[in-house]
Amino acid sequence: MRDYVEGFAGPLRIEQFRGGQSNPTFKLETPGRNYVLRRKPPGLLVKSAHAVDREYRVIAALHGAGFPVARPFALCEDDAVIGSAFYVMEHVEGRIFWGSTFSTAPREERPACFMAMNRTLADLHGIDPATIGLGDYGRPAGYCARQIARLSCQYEEDEAAGRVEAMDRLIAWLPENIPPDEETSIVHGDFRCDNMIFHPTEPRVIAVLDWELSTLGPPLADFAFHGMMYRMPPEISTGLLGIDLAAANIPGEAEYIATYCRNSRRDGVAGYDFYVAFNMFRLAAIIHGIRGRLARGTASSDHAADIAKRVEPLAALAWHQAIRAGAR
Repeated sequence: MRDYVEGFAGPLRIEQFRGGQSNPTFKLETPGRNYVLRRKPPGLLVKSAHAVDREYRVIAALHGAGFPVARPFALCEDDAVIGSAFYVMEHVEGRIFWGSTFSTAPREERPACFMAMNRTLADLHGIDPATIGLGDYGRPAGYCARQIARLSCQYEEDEAAGRVEAMDRLIAWLPENIPPDEETSIVHGDFRCDNMIFHPTEPRVIAVLDWELSTLGPPLADFAFHGMMYRMPPEISTGLLGIDLAAANIPGEAEYIATYCRNSRRDGVAGYDFYVAFNMFRLAAIIHGIRGRLARGTASSDHAADIAKRVEPLAALAWHQAIRAGAR
């Protein structure tokens, strides 16, 4: 820290953040300021997973472009220092809202919070990757096809988790119905309200967190992952389906989509129902994998059994979105 972090002065106190993050994250406290350290887990890891170097790269590039992320200080790829690669960034003080209803935000502030999320994601999608050194951050095309193929293969090979009729239908339908002419932008991959920090007293985003799934891909797929909160029930993923939005003072789905179109200067969201189906399938496939690990006795989460029960309802919900997109 003394050698590589500008302005650092000890003593240093370390506290691990709780949560299901795959990369362990720690708060570094000093008398003058606080920092955050994010590291690869120690030990043997799946190749290409836990790529903290990629996280650091995208955060550094976006910070330089003025996008709201924590200021990065240093990346260390020498495993000998603490046992695995890590990076240090600033600790951003603010508010995190853990559910899409923003129940802990003042009621009158909620519309502005939603508009702030919307604008932040549109701003991300409006950044030219090449101009900030991220032109090679991912493949320029074929994002959905690659994701569908990889997740389908994992699903079909995981015999312990069993088959799900709606998943089988999606695996057959999705690759044949990918919208043409995919745009390419920087995509976050997990843009949810609990992955961003809001200003302590104002309804604006001051830092977007958890860039582990970021890459280059179609912006509408990224927006649909965020927007599918409107079509998800609260019991599956803190969704808004069934919530009285007017009573909660939350903008409706049509208004939210229209706002994204204005913010991103586009005429519409062609293929939106497909992208929602794709993202629900993606989430269902991940949960299917958790069910497989549970069946094999290798699930690490104490909540794995409850999470595994969500495969069928989520897959059925995904197929319903596919029907909205024209599936029969």
